[in-house]
Amino acid sequence: MVQQRCGAAARRGQCMFDDLQLQGEGFVLRRWRQDDLDALLMHANDPWVPRGLSTRFPHPYTRADGEAFLAGKVVDLRDPVLAIVIDGQACGSIALRRAGGGADAVAELGYWLGRAYWGRGWMTRSVQTYLAWALHALPLTRIDATVLDSNPASAQVLRKNGFVAQGVRRGALLRPDGTHDLHVFSRFAATR
Repeated sequence: MVQQRCGAAARRGQCMFDDLQLQGEGFVLRRWRQDDLDALLMHANDPWVPRGLSTRFPHPYTRADGEAFLAGKVVDLRDPVLAIVIDGQACGSIALRRAGGGADAVAELGYWLGRAYWGRGWMTRSVQTYLAWALHALPLTRIDATVLDSNPASAQVLRKNGFVAQGVRRGALLRPDGTHDLHVFSRFAATR
């Protein structure tokens, strides 16, 4: 069941998402808080986590990185950037970033989850809960996501949530371990 505490302002696209909290099966999606710093560092600094992410996600993930993230210096916290909370601990993140300064009807979905929670359906359910809210509350026509060729589990999360493969950007990302393709997925609002 999805619960939110952002109300009518969110449906008008005016909410700053400060009070947004979505209840999922065994987890909560809520705004990041300053007291999440230690949990953020523990999960984000795992060397396996950034292997499936873009180079924007630093490794090692330092205290300064975590403090900058929580202060809104890395991502725009006016966007719905939520912590994935399992067993009372923030252990991942999910967010939409809208193009065109927020006026565009297309947004890009991004997410990550601490390795201790991989392989148990947490990310699939988190994306499902988040999308149920976003497609109702925000004036979006399409949500896009990209997945590294080395991260097939993330592609499966998207497929299970109604995303369709749109194509491949060959050699789009240069990482320390080489050049990677990015697989592009989209979900249209009509497939709610």
